Amino acid sequence: MSNNFAPKTNFFTIYIYPIKSCRGFAVNSAELDNWGFRFDRNWMLVTPNGQFITQRDVPQMALIETAIEAEALHLKAPGQSGLELPLSPVAGTMMEVEVWRDRCLAIDQGDVVATWFSQFLGIECRLVRLGEAYNRPVKRITTAQVSFADGYPLLLISEASLADLNQRLPEPIPMNRFRPNLVVSGCDAYAEDTWQQIRIGPVTFDLVKPCERCVITTTDQATGRRESKEPLKTLATYRRNKGGVIFGQNVTHRQQGEVQIGRRVEVLAIAPTSSISVSSV
Repeated sequence: MSNNFAPKTNFFTIYIYPIKSCRGFAVNSAELDNWGFRFDRNWMLVTPNGQFITQRDVPQMALIETAIEAEALHLKAPGQSGLELPLSPVAGTMMEVEVWRDRCLAIDQGDVVATWFSQFLGIECRLVRLGEAYNRPVKRITTAQVSFADGYPLLLISEASLADLNQRLPEPIPMNRFRPNLVVSGCDAYAEDTWQQIRIGPVTFDLVKPCERCVITTTDQATGRRESKEPLKTLATYRRNKGGVIFGQNVTHRQQGEVQIGRRVEVLAIAPTSSISVSSV
């Protein structure tokens, strides 16, 4: 364990992305609820018939900024006036939506909000949020729930893993290409592949499976443009398993509670031998 984790420097950063596939922000602390970090991926854009929309098809979503201040979700986008949404649940029309193959009930946020997003993105869409009727168990882990995230409540990546990747890339990229919730420092590159369970403060986390990466990682989060096949092209040469190109670990949590930056990340259990293909630089 000591080879994979340096106990004196195991710090971490927390990121929250209120609207699926829109910009997120760093926070000093975050509360874990049933679905992950509170307010993380609690809102989602959908087509009029309820199909989820992401940067995979609409990379311009990267330009929509989010912030949480004064009990409201604040939104900004180039050429648009600012928009505020209350953090407290508001009654609205229930809508059946689909996230991958999961169908669940969400609350439509109304016509004014839908118009704001539709005008900026140039497509007809609506914004929904999860509510009391929302139910989406994590696949194969029926005791865990997930918000509008792709499949798991949280994503963890180490800074050392990104540093190693950047040494291999023609041009370095920032961590925001991978949209993690927890970024850990003070460990070896890809040490997270070997962790099975960790603890931060009062909360125990299980690292369930490697995260299979998609075309969103090729989107410049500052411009919303795709001008290269990187980092997928390089990752494919040394970070693969049966599911595809891998970077980061999908994570579930065992308890609700608050985590704060500056707390120690404790590795409680080491995973079986990794099936990821790794080669030297």
